[in-house]
Amino acid sequence: MTLPSPAPEQVSALRRMKLVAASLLLAAAAVFVVCVTVGDGRGAWGYVQATAEASMVGGLADWFAVTALFRHPLGIPIPHTAIVARKKDQIGQALANFVEQNFLTAAVVGERLAGLQIPRRAGEWLAEPAHAARLAEELGAALNRAAGLLGDDELRIAVTGYLDRRLHEARLAPALARAIDAICDSGQHQLALSSGLRGLMRFLDENRSVFRTRLAEESPEWVPNWVDERVFTRAFTAVQDFLADVLGNDQHELRLQFDRRLREYAHELRTDPAVAAQAEQTKVRLLDHPDVHRWLNLAWTQAKASVMASSADPRSDLQRTVASLAVQLGDALRKDTELSHRADNWIRSVTTYVLDRYAVEFAAIISSTVERWDAVDMGRRIEVQVGRDLQFIRVNGTVVGALVGLAIYTVSRFL
Repeated sequence: MTLPSPAPEQVSALRRMKLVAASLLLAAAAVFVVCVTVGDGRGAWGYVQATAEASMVGGLADWFAVTALFRHPLGIPIPHTAIVARKKDQIGQALANFVEQNFLTAAVVGERLAGLQIPRRAGEWLAEPAHAARLAEELGAALNRAAGLLGDDELRIAVTGYLDRRLHEARLAPALARAIDAICDSGQHQLALSSGLRGLMRFLDENRSVFRTRLAEESPEWVPNWVDERVFTRAFTAVQDFLADVLGNDQHELRLQFDRRLREYAHELRTDPAVAAQAEQTKVRLLDHPDVHRWLNLAWTQAKASVMASSADPRSDLQRTVASLAVQLGDALRKDTELSHRADNWIRSVTTYVLDRYAVEFAAIISSTVERWDAVDMGRRIEVQVGRDLQFIRVNGTVVGALVGLAIYTVSRFL
């Protein structure tokens, strides 16, 4: 893996510092040559020559040390040189361990999170309607992108298959018993019965002539027509009166029997295995019907199209609802100290959980990335980053060497 080229300004700064360090070394060498060729080593010449000689030694030693970090000096493969290139993988592992032990810890990250006050700041941001609307738009766009990544057929099959499995696995009898109890307790079954009776009365009244004609067809020929009419009228009126009586009397025996039978059936669903098994068989037959499968596929397609259209439209009810909920959440986080505190604790607990289990994997990103780097490129890159400061070592070596050389020569002269 080749690293990207360093910034040109960094390369230029490194070259300038190298030039400064090399110039000082060359200046010391020039002074030394002058002292050897012109001077006689006595008096002031001796002091200057010793100073220049020590300056060269210091400058050359530090040049060798700095250069040996990144490459072989003068291209000669001297042992223990080109340290960065040779120790690339070890450096990456050491850096990963250092980051893991000193940065990716619950104490360090938790302290940082506590100082950030994420819930309160997030609440202040979300409380602004413009920010909430922006969040709703981003979520809608993310939903559309996520849906685009998945094939429609595969997603439809997965969703409908999941629903079909869940419906087959779910026990119908207990749920149906609870639903019947809830309907009976709320009186909705009586309202449904009343609605059915009214519909039946309308149906009978609208089709009175049909029933009368049917009676005439079934009546023997020797029975007079006026007898058929009288019998039909009395029977028809009796049925309508009975239905009206049931409609008008909340305590009618038919209503009470209807209530009792429903509650008995709910009890049987809970206690009688045969009744429960029959309900389950009915459910399975219904779910396995081809029309039900077609309905599930159609329902998913329509639901997805509706959600996608709403998520992409900033004026849709979906986006307005999301934005409204975001504003309410932000206002709550901003004003409710207890809620903000609980959210902060939740964030820290999640962070602690993640770091305790995955800090090693996070740190391994560093070591594995360094392992893929080219050794020469890595050495050059690091040199560009820190080499300019390392050139000051060469400068200091040249200057300090000169001062030390002068001091040693001076002391030797006194001794």
